[in-house]
Amino acid sequence: MSKGTDLFGSMVFGDTVMRERLPKDAYKALKKTISEGKHLERDVANVVANAMKDWAVEKGATHFTHWFQPMTGITAEKHDAFISPTSDGQIIMEFSGGELVRGEPDASSLPSGGLRATFEARGYTVWDTTSYAFIKDGTLCIPTAFCSYSGEALDKKTPLLRSMEAIDKQARRILKLFGNNTAKRVITTVGPEQEYFLIDKEMYLKRPDLVYTGRTLFGARPPKGQEMEDHYFGTLKPRVSAFMRELEEELWKLGVLAKTKHNEVAPAQHELAPIFATTNIATDHNQLTMELMKSIANKHGLACLLHEKPFAGVNGNGKHNNWSISTDTGANLLEPGETPCENAQFLLFLVAVIKAADDYQDLLRLSAASAANDHRLGANEAPPAIISMFLGDELTGILEAIEAGTAYQNSKKHEMEIGVTVLPHFPKDMTDRNRTSPFAFTGNKFEFRMLGSSFSVSGPNIVLNTAVADVLCQFADALEKSDNFKGDLAKLIKKTFSEHKRIVFNGNNYSDEWVIEAENRGLSNLKTTVDALPEFITKKSADLFAKHHVFSAAEIHSRYEILMESYCKTLHIEALTMIDLTKREIIPALIAYQNEIVKLPALKKSLGDLDTSLEEYLMSRIAKLSGCLLKKLKTLENVLLESKDKEDVLELAGYYRDKVFHSMSELRLIVDELETIVGKDYWPLPSYAEMLYSV
Repeated sequence: MSKGTDLFGSMVFGDTVMRERLPKDAYKALKKTISEGKHLERDVANVVANAMKDWAVEKGATHFTHWFQPMTGITAEKHDAFISPTSDGQIIMEFSGGELVRGEPDASSLPSGGLRATFEARGYTVWDTTSYAFIKDGTLCIPTAFCSYSGEALDKKTPLLRSMEAIDKQARRILKLFGNNTAKRVITTVGPEQEYFLIDKEMYLKRPDLVYTGRTLFGARPPKGQEMEDHYFGTLKPRVSAFMRELEEELWKLGVLAKTKHNEVAPAQHELAPIFATTNIATDHNQLTMELMKSIANKHGLACLLHEKPFAGVNGNGKHNNWSISTDTGANLLEPGETPCENAQFLLFLVAVIKAADDYQDLLRLSAASAANDHRLGANEAPPAIISMFLGDELTGILEAIEAGTAYQNSKKHEMEIGVTVLPHFPKDMTDRNRTSPFAFTGNKFEFRMLGSSFSVSGPNIVLNTAVADVLCQFADALEKSDNFKGDLAKLIKKTFSEHKRIVFNGNNYSDEWVIEAENRGLSNLKTTVDALPEFITKKSADLFAKHHVFSAAEIHSRYEILMESYCKTLHIEALTMIDLTKREIIPALIAYQNEIVKLPALKKSLGDLDTSLEEYLMSRIAKLSGCLLKKLKTLENVLLESKDKEDVLELAGYYRDKVFHSMSELRLIVDELETIVGKDYWPLPSYAEMLYSV
């Protein structure tokens, strides 16, 4: 057995382990719960808990935790030991079904958006049986959902599971119309490609802005950035390769299907891509991936940066959400087949996604909205804030032919001709790739490219699942009443594409012309988080989520409040960090450098050198910039103080975007110019050049 095979899943209480350790009846009952959502009886839970505990203890675990995903964007865990006291003063290792199924962390100390008051502290974590338990750092981690005492979702997993149930229900209605009665479940799958930067840990610790905010608030651009395009897919440097190797091994132990690794476009930037997994499991795995990236980087003397734009002027970090729909029998419902123009089931699911993306483009946009991602979208290979879909020439041609009522002639696969006889022939893919598209069809899946690197993939997939479920529900309602299924199906596909083709764009999304064309098409352009988030609480959005039991009205408003507050707090912390850095590091460095320059003219004259033009120029330039610096610093301080007068969260967020961020940008311009003048030995912060080429 190879090392990789040996490692994979070795720290996971997965299906193989359960089959070995559970009695047959308990195993069957648990599998039925996992596959069909049946209730798990307490006696079965006790058997599973005991087997899980024994396995974990054998692996060296001493504690267990309910591992959940609150609205902080990271995971949470409260650890309890397996130990229980005995009458003779000793201990035994115990773990009950009750402890497995339910936990009770404090619900009032985590973001709730008004759902929980401080005195309403009770919350529950509930075992997600579909996501396997695993061991991390000597602790048995049980993936769970998190809800309040009154049943509202306080986490990112609960509504994701609800959305998966919604699309499962509606997609099976469609499949039955095509005569498929064998599929018991329809699942969405996700493969999130994760981008990140690695820099030297010592330099990271010398940058308070990186430590506090995740991005550089100051920093002059280096002489060389990514212009030469020589980092992308380049040879891995030894420290990076060692980090990636250990990261892969630790992920494999946890059952994470880490598959692809490579250098990204910007210097010091890299990417990891996994194989697809069921959406809730892929979400769990991606959270683990981000956590391990940071901890393993630290072991290698590195810092892993997951901020969407840690460095100005080079590519930011994205997370490409590759989303598809499959049955439990293994059929990919977005697989076109050899002749997609004749594949009516595929075409129906395809136009369902097209309609969903068009009808709910604002929800898709806000699912990728954050203060950090505002820096990234629309710049350096990130898609713009306008939602559009790339289908490629062949699929677009097929749909246009259907709309026009004509036959499509070119649906056969073509062999790729490179012009070198010794190279093997291979078939062209159905579509080219379009890196500028926010939502691109890439063979048998859609790649949603707008997500930021630090995001949980739960939010965008909740929107995708629910929006597509809603369209499938509309299709099923119409077709279930039909007396002429084939005829009405053809009409529905034609009508849907005709009404929603405005969302399809196969060109350059970066171009200025596209912005104008998108406006003419009636597409939304929600440029910032503040523009996008109010779409969450519209009647249209509330009706969608309520219809499919994904969010209640209270849960929607709570998330709106949390996301808006997070936006404001992010900018507030950044502004305070800027002020602190300027006062405590930049200004003292300027004074020290100016004092050194002031001494030089007298020294030169004493040596007979009367040319002091360089020193005079530097003193004059720094004096002018220092005056501007003080002015911009005071402006930022005053603007920040005035934010306290804003009570409405939307007004406050708009104020931070328009006033606070503007003042921050003006202060940065001055500091970045000073960095290019002040001597290296005096400048207190590691430069972009040092950080980006430090590993």
